[in-house]
Amino acid sequence: MYRMTILYGTPTDPEAFRRYYTETHVPLARKMQGLTGWNLQWTDGNPDWILVAELYAEDKAAMDAALASPEGVAASADLDNFVTGGVVFLTGEEEQVAFS
Repeated sequence: MYRMTILYGTPTDPEAFRRYYTETHVPLARKMQGLTGWNLQWTDGNPDWILVAELYAEDKAAMDAALASPEGVAASADLDNFVTGGVVFLTGEEEQVAFS
């Protein structure tokens, strides 16, 4: 499984960020084909990050294709419309570690 983790820095207006993200950005990003799932974690009291988003695809090629699609390009371009606290992208193969 391949994962892209997106860290959204604390914005100047957290309420406006959350509203825009949920009402505008999520519907736009949902149109991306090739993703197998995603998770959102709204942080609680972290001064540096408001949101951690994780996007999943079968492999790097599938993730690259989803991001290069017209829908992926539109979602990426949309970041300029609401991100004021910075954004960091981390990508790589996900490794599951079992606890016994």
